Amino acid sequence: MSATDRAVPGEGDLTQFGYKQELNRGLSTTDLLIYGLVFMVPIAPWAIYGTVFNEAKGMVPLVYLIGLVAMIFTALSYAQMSRAFPIAGSVYSYVGRGMNPKLGFIAGWTILLDYLLVPTLLYVFAAESMSGIFPAVPKWAWILLFLVVNTAVNYVGISFTAVVNRVFLTAEILFIVIFVVMAVVAIKNGTGGAHVTTKPLFDAENFSAPLVGTALSIAVLSFLGFDGIATLSEESKGGHRSAGIAMIAGLFLVAFFFISQTWLAGMLIPDTTSFPEDEAGNAFFDIVGRISSNGWQIAFLAMNALAVGIANAVAAQSATSRLLFSMSRDGQLPRFLAHINTRSKVPERAILLVAGITLVLGLFFVGQIGLISSLVNFGALTSFLLLHLSVMTYYGVRRRSSNVLLHWVGPIIGFLIIGFVLWNAEAAAKIGGLVWLAIGILVLVYYSRKGIGILPEHRADADGAAPDHATDYQTTGEQKGRA
Repeated sequence: MSATDRAVPGEGDLTQFGYKQELNRGLSTTDLLIYGLVFMVPIAPWAIYGTVFNEAKGMVPLVYLIGLVAMIFTALSYAQMSRAFPIAGSVYSYVGRGMNPKLGFIAGWTILLDYLLVPTLLYVFAAESMSGIFPAVPKWAWILLFLVVNTAVNYVGISFTAVVNRVFLTAEILFIVIFVVMAVVAIKNGTGGAHVTTKPLFDAENFSAPLVGTALSIAVLSFLGFDGIATLSEESKGGHRSAGIAMIAGLFLVAFFFISQTWLAGMLIPDTTSFPEDEAGNAFFDIVGRISSNGWQIAFLAMNALAVGIANAVAAQSATSRLLFSMSRDGQLPRFLAHINTRSKVPERAILLVAGITLVLGLFFVGQIGLISSLVNFGALTSFLLLHLSVMTYYGVRRRSSNVLLHWVGPIIGFLIIGFVLWNAEAAAKIGGLVWLAIGILVLVYYSRKGIGILPEHRADADGAAPDHATDYQTTGEQKGRA
């Protein structure tokens, strides 16, 4: 391990990129890992189990296994770029510094569609769940309540947010353990015909190539969130490898949770071939009620709503506000969003803006989960394509890396997988995404003509190349492979 790898980032690291340390470096690698897990939600399959079951012909765990294989290439690309540029802008910074500042803006703008709509999607999901428990309370009231709580948590500071993340992750894992115990007992007793079987993982009779494509489109949305870890790079105290380690570890851990829960659920309903459309949304909770009691069913519903409406949404709002902060700091969005609260060390105006936009979108999109999900996928997938290109450009072309596997093969496979899913996205998602992209291009033209610039001259040269000091963030082995 080199001295650079052992060093804990400080203000000097950001100074090399033309910034000063403004955010609070209070997160360990474990905190980043917990943040990523909370963002991806270990209990995420609960709310969509019935829908995925119908689409995958019962092979729900196979969907998540395919998703893990597909997304690991994107996680590896994120890890490579986060080591080279450990700053808050995530894919916006990686593409801008690794390829070209204008393309960096496009990457930031497209993933902004993802980050702005993810909290909206979460609030709508949570409101739907809570309305099932308290039908007399309107859904908009739940959205407003969750929004106020989450904004307050983010406003207090990143250290408090980390505490909230730990509490909710502990609660989610506790409920997973409870379900595992319930399921094992039910399978042992043969409740409702339950028995041990590998059919949920792979059913040769129903497996087909189109099913893999369907699985990929579903799995991409389920694993979104690991990328948000990169937005907290300037608040990490674990070194420049910290974000990459947390992203990859988080992806594998959450995949383990997804696969184990859905495999057990499949064993509990061995004779079920599909769920009626009006029952698919509560399929998992109905399974819980079948092997336990109505009280446990309600408890699982409430845990799902709180995990999505508070913990997951807090993480999403954190990532979005950091992306806005980073783009505004570079003058690509209104600079007032780069303001940092001197006490809590958080981008307070960005947090409040995200809250306001989410409130409007949440009230507008109530009951339109499918449309929101499609648009979220478009924004994330487009930015992921540019991310893979940036790895090949920065490491493979500019730095002439000898690590062909990480800097050529992996990004190419990741690019092809993401491109396949994007190509097969719903028409509504493509239209909405292209409209958003067109607006972004207009914003880019506006700022360019104003002479503000895409990145300050001391952070990138005219052709978009990364500054020479970025070499300080490469490992010794990689340096030996350069010309």
